[in-house]
Amino acid sequence: MQDSNGITDQPELGPAEALTADKASGSREKGLNRVLEILEFLHVTQRAIGIGDLAKGVNAPRSTTYTLVRSLVDAGLLEMEGDGNRVYFGKKLYLYGMDYVRGNDLLRRGRQEVDNLSRETGETSELCMLQSGRYTIVHSSPGTRPFRISSATGLQIPLPWTASGRLLLAGLERAAIQDMVSDDDLLLPDGRRLQLDDFIADIATARTTGYCITSGLVDAYTKCLAAPVFAAAGKVEATMCLVVPIDTTADKTDELLTLLRQRAARLSIAG
Repeated sequence: MQDSNGITDQPELGPAEALTADKASGSREKGLNRVLEILEFLHVTQRAIGIGDLAKGVNAPRSTTYTLVRSLVDAGLLEMEGDGNRVYFGKKLYLYGMDYVRGNDLLRRGRQEVDNLSRETGETSELCMLQSGRYTIVHSSPGTRPFRISSATGLQIPLPWTASGRLLLAGLERAAIQDMVSDDDLLLPDGRRLQLDDFIADIATARTTGYCITSGLVDAYTKCLAAPVFAAAGKVEATMCLVVPIDTTADKTDELLTLLRQRAARLSIAG
């Protein structure tokens, strides 16, 4: 039977049929969650991995993992590598990612700004965003120095370790910040532990000044300069960063910061 909009009513299911439908829906949802867990695990691992290790990583039966991986390989989302027992992302995901870049105005323009800034300054430049509550480098351009500063597109780092993290959380209530920062996130690579109150105070300062500089957090040799990129509603949507040697002079740091803030402002949407 159709309503006035031409939509056909579905027949009402009996108790047994409804139970079967619920089970099928639950099974599909569980399968989808497993797929997402597989993709996230590969993203975090950053390398091809054996099916057995993948099953352990997502805490799933090996048979279930193999079946899902086989389907994802058939769809072109994953590919088998080496001896055929290791799996990693497939070309189709790369193409989907390029579609996202073409369709996302901020990311498309941001990549250009980051590349231009790196060429102009000779320093490593990044465009960073929040992804699943983590600081994520969505585009990175290496500088021209003889040594390479560790920076890679897709790299996720705990928010308290970064200058960008202090800007990306600007405007959030304390409870929301606490939900996004674990105790492990406050432990720096060199063993020092940040205090949550100090981190929240840094966020407030970054919001007021409109930029953030951190030194020696991720490693002892670099400092990070970050400036906010705003969305139309005035929310910090992303950050542009420069990662420079920790002994960069104050005058040079100020010069780079001024340029960085100008480029981030150019990316921002007036609201």
